[in-house]
Amino acid sequence: MGNSYAGQLKTTRFEEVLHNSIEASLRSNNLVPRPIFSQLYLEAEQQLEGRRSGSRADNEEEEEEGEGGLESNSPANPYQMHPPPEGCCTTDGFCQAGKDLRLVSISSEHIDVPAGFLLVGAKSPSLPDHLLVCAVDKRFLPDDNGHNALLGFSGNCVGCGKKGFCYFTEFSNHINLKLTTQPKKQKHLKYYLVRNAHGTLTKGPLICWKGSEFRSRQASASTCSSSLFQPVENSGPLATFPSEPVPEANPSMVMGSQQAGPASDHPSLTAALGSAVFNGKDSPKHQQLVKSNLVALPRPSALGILPNSGPPKKRHKGWSPESPSATDGGYPQGGGNRAKYETAGMSCVPQVGLVGPASAAFPVVASGEPVSVPDNLLKICKAKPVIFKGHGNFPYLCGNLNDVVVSPLLYTCYQNSQSISRAYEQYGASTIQPISEEMQLLLTVYYLVQLAADQVPLMEDLEQIFMRSWRESHLTEIRQYQQAPPQPFPPAPSTVAPVTSAQLPWLAGLAASSCNDSVHIIECTYSLAEGLSEMFRLLIEGKLTKTNYVVIICACRNSAIESCIAVTGKYQARILSESLLTPAEYQKEVNYELVTGKVDSLGAFFSTLCPEGDIDILLDKFYQENQGHISSSLAASSVTKPASLDVSGLPACTSYNLEPHRIRPFQLAVAQKLLSHVCSIADSSTQNLDLGSFEKVDFLICIPPSEVTYQQTLFHVWHSGVLLELGLEKERMTKQKVEQYVLKLDAEAQTKFKAFLQNSFQNPHTLFVLIHDHAHWDLVSSAVHNLYSQSDTSMGLVDRLLNCREVKEAPNIVTLHVTSFPYALQTQHTLISPYNEIHWPASYNNGVDLYHENKKYFGLSEFIESTLSGHSLPLLRYDSSFEAMVTALGKRFPRLHSAVIRTFVLVQHYAAAMMAVSGLSQMKNYTSVETLEITQNLINSSKQCPCGHGLMVLLRVPCSPLAAVAYERLSHVRERLALEEHFEIILGNPSSGITVGKHFVKQLKMWQKIDDAEWRPQTYLELEGLPCILIFSGMDPHGESLPRSLRYCDLRLINSSCLVRTALEQELGLAAYFVSNEVPLEKGTVNEALESDAEKLSSTDNEDEELVTEGSTSEKRSPMKRERSCSHDSASSSLSSKASSSALCGESSAQPVGPSQGEQARSPQPCGPSEEVTAPGDRQRLRVSQGSQSVISRHSPGLVPQPDSCLKTSQRSIQVSVTSSSSQLFSSGSSSSPTVPTSGTFVPQASQCSMTKACRQPPIVFLPKLVYDMVMSTDSSGLPKAASLLPSHSVMWASSFRPLLSKMMTSTEQSLYYRQWTVPRPSHMDYSNRSEGRMDRFHPRRLLLGGPPQIGKTGAYLQFLSILSRMLIRLTEVDVYDEEEININLREESDWHYLQLSDPWPDLELFKKMPFDYIIHDPKYEDASLICSHHQSIKSEDRGMVRKPEDLYVRRQTARMRLSKFAAYNTYHHCEQCHQYMGFHPRYQLYESTLHAFAFSYSMLGEEIQLHFIIPKSKEHHFVFSQPGGQLESMRLPLVTDKSHEYVKSPTFTPTTGRHEHGLFNLYHAMDGASHLHVLVVKEYEMAIYKKYWPNHIMLVLPSIFNSAGVGAAHFLIKELSYHNLELERNRQEELGIKPQDIWPFIVISDDSCVMWNMVDVDYAGERSREFSWSERNVSLKHIMQHIEASPNITHYALIGMRKWSSKTRTSEVREPFSRCHVHDFIILNVDLTQNVQYNQNRFTCDDVDFNLRVHSAGLLLCRFNRFSMMKKQIAVGGHRSFHITSKVSDNPVAIVPAQYICAPDSKHTFLAAPAQLLLEKFLQYHSHHFFPLSLKNYNHPVLSVDCYLNLGSQISVCYVSSRPHSLNISSSDLMFSGLLLYLCDSFVGASFLKKFHFLKGATLCVICQDRNSLRQTVVRLELEDEWQFRLRDEFQTANAKEDRPLFFLTGRHI
Repeated sequence: MGNSYAGQLKTTRFEEVLHNSIEASLRSNNLVPRPIFSQLYLEAEQQLEGRRSGSRADNEEEEEEGEGGLESNSPANPYQMHPPPEGCCTTDGFCQAGKDLRLVSISSEHIDVPAGFLLVGAKSPSLPDHLLVCAVDKRFLPDDNGHNALLGFSGNCVGCGKKGFCYFTEFSNHINLKLTTQPKKQKHLKYYLVRNAHGTLTKGPLICWKGSEFRSRQASASTCSSSLFQPVENSGPLATFPSEPVPEANPSMVMGSQQAGPASDHPSLTAALGSAVFNGKDSPKHQQLVKSNLVALPRPSALGILPNSGPPKKRHKGWSPESPSATDGGYPQGGGNRAKYETAGMSCVPQVGLVGPASAAFPVVASGEPVSVPDNLLKICKAKPVIFKGHGNFPYLCGNLNDVVVSPLLYTCYQNSQSISRAYEQYGASTIQPISEEMQLLLTVYYLVQLAADQVPLMEDLEQIFMRSWRESHLTEIRQYQQAPPQPFPPAPSTVAPVTSAQLPWLAGLAASSCNDSVHIIECTYSLAEGLSEMFRLLIEGKLTKTNYVVIICACRNSAIESCIAVTGKYQARILSESLLTPAEYQKEVNYELVTGKVDSLGAFFSTLCPEGDIDILLDKFYQENQGHISSSLAASSVTKPASLDVSGLPACTSYNLEPHRIRPFQLAVAQKLLSHVCSIADSSTQNLDLGSFEKVDFLICIPPSEVTYQQTLFHVWHSGVLLELGLEKERMTKQKVEQYVLKLDAEAQTKFKAFLQNSFQNPHTLFVLIHDHAHWDLVSSAVHNLYSQSDTSMGLVDRLLNCREVKEAPNIVTLHVTSFPYALQTQHTLISPYNEIHWPASYNNGVDLYHENKKYFGLSEFIESTLSGHSLPLLRYDSSFEAMVTALGKRFPRLHSAVIRTFVLVQHYAAAMMAVSGLSQMKNYTSVETLEITQNLINSSKQCPCGHGLMVLLRVPCSPLAAVAYERLSHVRERLALEEHFEIILGNPSSGITVGKHFVKQLKMWQKIDDAEWRPQTYLELEGLPCILIFSGMDPHGESLPRSLRYCDLRLINSSCLVRTALEQELGLAAYFVSNEVPLEKGTVNEALESDAEKLSSTDNEDEELVTEGSTSEKRSPMKRERSCSHDSASSSLSSKASSSALCGESSAQPVGPSQGEQARSPQPCGPSEEVTAPGDRQRLRVSQGSQSVISRHSPGLVPQPDSCLKTSQRSIQVSVTSSSSQLFSSGSSSSPTVPTSGTFVPQASQCSMTKACRQPPIVFLPKLVYDMVMSTDSSGLPKAASLLPSHSVMWASSFRPLLSKMMTSTEQSLYYRQWTVPRPSHMDYSNRSEGRMDRFHPRRLLLGGPPQIGKTGAYLQFLSILSRMLIRLTEVDVYDEEEININLREESDWHYLQLSDPWPDLELFKKMPFDYIIHDPKYEDASLICSHHQSIKSEDRGMVRKPEDLYVRRQTARMRLSKFAAYNTYHHCEQCHQYMGFHPRYQLYESTLHAFAFSYSMLGEEIQLHFIIPKSKEHHFVFSQPGGQLESMRLPLVTDKSHEYVKSPTFTPTTGRHEHGLFNLYHAMDGASHLHVLVVKEYEMAIYKKYWPNHIMLVLPSIFNSAGVGAAHFLIKELSYHNLELERNRQEELGIKPQDIWPFIVISDDSCVMWNMVDVDYAGERSREFSWSERNVSLKHIMQHIEASPNITHYALIGMRKWSSKTRTSEVREPFSRCHVHDFIILNVDLTQNVQYNQNRFTCDDVDFNLRVHSAGLLLCRFNRFSMMKKQIAVGGHRSFHITSKVSDNPVAIVPAQYICAPDSKHTFLAAPAQLLLEKFLQYHSHHFFPLSLKNYNHPVLSVDCYLNLGSQISVCYVSSRPHSLNISSSDLMFSGLLLYLCDSFVGASFLKKFHFLKGATLCVICQDRNSLRQTVVRLELEDEWQFRLRDEFQTANAKEDRPLFFLTGRHI
């Protein structure tokens, strides 16, 4: 079966199999078994979902079907049908299984069509009136141009359901076609079948096989609507091919640059699909459909990938590898020159064709000789060929070397790919071979073959192909060494033999056979020289006019292959040769062309285009005609109107509002991220930044040398207020002051920078932030600069300044690099740690709006998304007519750089557009529709606003000389057209400021309400609302921001050859924009409301008139298809035919420009009035203009033609919108139809200021076609192609063996990707920063902030400076309690005062005579019960108001104090001095410490207490250990007699809980560096966390039974341990001959919140005088301690303390130097004297008051030094706040009020999870009046409290008495008590003791005991029932469960 060939392959089995394998690959649905081809799928990792059923094994023996239209001239082959099998049906119209296939019979039946298949109608010769229904795989059908059908066939029978017919012959037999000629699908598959509205299958459009007659690569004016194919198909196997081969910049390109004849000759140009034709190129929707639905796309085969023009050609009949290459005789003229297939050993046979004049001069060159480049090469070829060196040696070239470009890029690419396998050598994978040179070359040929005519090869793509190929062929081996997730396709069979050098030439030839001579293979025998000579000969002879690439292969059997590739396509060669120029060379070249006058020929050519003569003549004529009455009406309307309106008070424009400078949530978030990174540098153990040592912040912002950016940055700094906030400047700021903080990196930068360094050196306590904005600019190393220093002084400046040794080493300089394109700073050698990178946060995370902002950022990804989504008009566009003109002129002027040509063409377009708008309507034929739209909207915008606001057009001309040319030309045209007052033209040059005409300056001042007469705009932002063309020059934008009135961003002139990610993104970043969030982004010209109206219309009213075609339904489905509602007349086609015919005359190979106007009028316009016939080589785009004009009257329905029903719907939507006043039809306006005269009338309410729309819509961006394709094509993850380019000029890829970037990567992951896969070039400043993988190559104080362009990074880093400054100030400040002493008026009025006012120490004898002041004065006890003594009489109003418990903390007053150098610090403080103190000691291992148990018995607890000490190695000298076992014996104590000032004698104990971070345990500075012993007392469960934060502190760990205990337990254990230790030390030192009383008995018990200590200096006016003045100063704790420790007779004092600081301290408080009263918070305790006075270990609150009272009653002395005070820091966490009282049962945190803390015994009350003692204390504090009702506010009748002080609340006073014999008590004989409190009373309390006291009648009693039993015993023992009456219901308990040991109460009344 199948076609027989005259000459079958008669070679080795290998060649046959390989050849058949290639053939089968073309048809196969299968990706893997043929690695040669599957390598081309860069994204081919997806496993195919559905394998087609039916074996394809027999493909190997069969050949493909006939050549279709190509053979129409040749006689038909005689054909003999095979006889049908026995017993099968042979009836016409039925299949062999007997099922009916006729369309009329089965049109309404359901037919199951597999995914990827289409229903088509086959014509049977025997049934002329019927169509037979077949299901055919769409890949084997052509697209609408007749191209891209794969060879072969795959179909199913819809009758019997038989599947898997692989040959049309076999299929035609099955469906009984009964043919007399050879079956050909081209002949017999005639129509597509489509279902109509009723679901009936009907005959659809013809299958377009015709295109195959024209093998030349045609451009089509309109392509078939992809919506012909039901989108449902996406669900099948088609959906498994979402990825095109990456090399294609745009998979849907069908255009090409060569054309075989005038456009009208081509039926394919006027597509025959009626209403299904679709304007597709720029429709994102269409691209999506094309990607999944176009006919040939699902399986792009290597030899016929989509952009190629036809099905792959078959081998010529009779060809065999042994024969010489066949001649072209058998081909019709359209076939062009076929690629040749020479076999090894055959010399090159010249092809049939024109013999060039120089052909005789080309003898075959012998190996080793130089190759001469012909003289007239450029003239003949119209482009410089670019020759890429490949494998082997490249011959010398001589002669006319200027006309060729030689590049090593391909050679480097090959070399890199050879090193792929080295990545696996570390695994010992010696078996893995690199990809062979033959394979590399073959893959390169495949790659070139499938490039479209307007695509340019990219090395990145080639590298990826090599890598993918290599991975596929070594998959199994790789898997053994790489534990990666398994690849989704099976490994390639490793049995495939490698390609040998002998097979290479003909395999390459076979591959090239399908591409219509686009790739030409030349094989040479001896050396490349002969091939190059041959190529030059063919070029001169004009035989390679259709060839884009020439591959020269020299494959001798005995040696390695040699190869090179020459790019000869005019378009490709031009782009590649220009891309090889550096930016400097590019500018030099352009300058040279301008200076030498080479461009004059271009100007002369333009002047010939205009039929009326030179444009300038026309302009002058226009100028003279209109000079008298020059547009006075226009002038009046646009210029004088605003002034008159303002004066007369009529409403002016409300849209213009300059936004106030305020920080946005995002900027604040980024500033905080920056701050936290700086803090983490400071917190790290590396000590690279000591934030604690800085007092203020200073900064310097370095920016590129752009005057506008400089002024803009000054403006931001000025308005942010940061200088005032940092305290760097005072209120009266001047511009000169601000300029000190911004450094322009130009020639003068060095002196300013030196001053900055000097400043940083002189101010070590100032933190300097060096901000390097636009940090991707100038990364040249200073070493390179030294070579070029003469040429450019600013080169390498960043490296010289910011990377100098002084900056790197200064401990007070932090460098912050800020850039939108951080890629070049993310290399393997970067100085910036990945941990120090801050990325701008995404606005959405999992769909949640993280930072609510009223503006939405619209950056590159949003532009691409909106353009692809198809929901609105595309914001990214290209101008096909402009591109066509440029391409044509490029061929005409091959010596001119394309930048020059592009600029001149664009300027010409703008000039013509201005003339057309001004009334010279004939000129609109000499511009493009896009430029006309821009110009129209620009000129008309200011007329629509009462104030004359207009829009800005940004015209980007990177090359400054060209920008100057453009400026001069456009200014001249504007002046001639008298448009000077309509819009301004501004030349934006980095090196100079902005110049704006006086008239416009006046307008700007009026709009911005500026009075300054000298004011001139200095930034582009200040041009807000000015109608202008900004010609923006400079090779790179330098961070200039553009105003919101920017509507068009014309980037058509950007250097599209520099395909580098940074370069592309920074150009596109110019259009980045903030769109108002309140208003939804308007959908192009039709906003949301209209969209839905139009939908309703088309689905309801219009149902009856709608054509039942796929076209109209797709119109309805896709909102993208809203037409441009202005009827551009057809004359404004891409280039007018007049212009084009003259421009392109003589260019037979040029792209056609489209039909003439007449033809165009005749051809149907199925898409409605807005279709323009656009670019010659381009598919149609839907371009809907988006200017800023909204003139509805111009689009009245009368102007709109109505070709079909599709249009009626759109026309109705227009009418609807006109009537709806709420919505504006043309949200951004569309250019008015050129057919309407400019003086058209305006609809008043529709005219709207362009500024209104400005904040709702981002600008429209016009790109070069090449860039557009690069940006719009995406890989399978959705990542734009542009993102996977080389990230920057200054870096290179580290290896070809790298994964692809993915869209799913976060910025952090991208950074890590670039850090792994890029290395800096030698010229990059980081090149020398190599320190093989060590962390120390990162600079510790360097940060990188990356964020999209124009998003607000400047505001963020200025905000960061503010909050950094605030934090530093905050770090040096602390909130301390600032409260007056309480109960001052209740002070004991004693006769005795300590009158020795100037005594430094108390005199013991005098002091003993002072009475003890029982009253508490500490403000923290404001809510505590008053303690009364016999001297006072208290009035109730003397006591303050009761507070709510929750107010206690909130309402305490604090003051913010600056930390002194003697402060105590928490864990956040780091500095050099206390480095060792904190544990970073060089002699000891970090965190090295030992745990020691220490036990002592204590009789009161009745058991042995075991404590644990954690002692760091560095602190072991404070302890004594037993010698043999190292057991801890005691803590060393000094002697009383020791007078040394080197240390503090008293050990300090600090009990703490919950404050491991915030406790002030760093006493190094407080002790002024003196040696001291400091012990932290922690609970067992907190031991680990405290040890982690304070590794160098001694810890005393309390036993676990105290885990829930209060501070009383800690105090109790500290005191008992200290006494026990004192005895041990006395015993130990007694053996050394020291008296026991000489051992130092004092310890310090300090709170963990004591932060600073002060001392009062008193100045006496005279001896013993009462008059004195005093001042308070901060001193060290060491000073205070040593002063106190030096007191005479100090061992006679039991407790020593000091005052609490308050700003309100009165003179009376410091007048007396010493008081005998309560001491709190920081006490010096004599453990020897207080041996028998204990802290109550159960207490949670007031335990210090309780202890003070016990000490005093024991007759001991308490002394307070009034001249010393301590400050307590407010710490909001830990301490007593760590106790929470919760319910023991329920989990829900219900608030439990103090009244619930007690309950009746045996009740069903909810038990609480809290210690009984805590519940008791809290209950008594808030509810004691329940127990002591008589005592409430009855201060003269206190409650008698025996042996304890419990806080009964502020409204009840208590009288403390001790039951101990010989204790000091107040005389209470004359006092009547209102209550009695007996708390856990011991045996000292007896009945006789209580009888001494007198109680009021009705006084109440409360007895508290551990259990009910002891409660009863106590009542009996104390004979309480004699005087007190008890009731059963008066018994209570704390609300604890039995296991928690509740306390029990009994209350009674006095009888």
